[in-house]
Amino acid sequence: MFNYKTYLIFLFASLAISIGLQMVLPFPYGLGAALAIFIAFPLILRRRYMNRMRGGYGGSDSGAGGGGFFGMGSQGGSGGVRYVCLVCNNKHKGGSCPRCGSKMQRADF
Repeated sequence: MFNYKTYLIFLFASLAISIGLQMVLPFPYGLGAALAIFIAFPLILRRRYMNRMRGGYGGSDSGAGGGGFFGMGSQGGSGGVRYVCLVCNNKHKGGSCPRCGSKMQRADF
């Protein structure tokens, strides 16, 4: 799933381009462009991997199964994250607890 060779290629390509820009452009502009590229390349690579998994960052069905970090709908089609109230141990969908009104909760995947 995660290819380190491709990641290293992207990393060294962004480093080479940012060094080249710093040599061509004057000081403040070269530094700004180099930082922008050095930050943008890993974001592009991450977006590409996330689109492959269809787990977020603009996938067509960004919340409904098909991969992601927490399995492929392992809760039997309930979809989404459920929360457990830490005060009364009630399971609910989100926000404050409907039973006691507490906002202290933990995620239950």
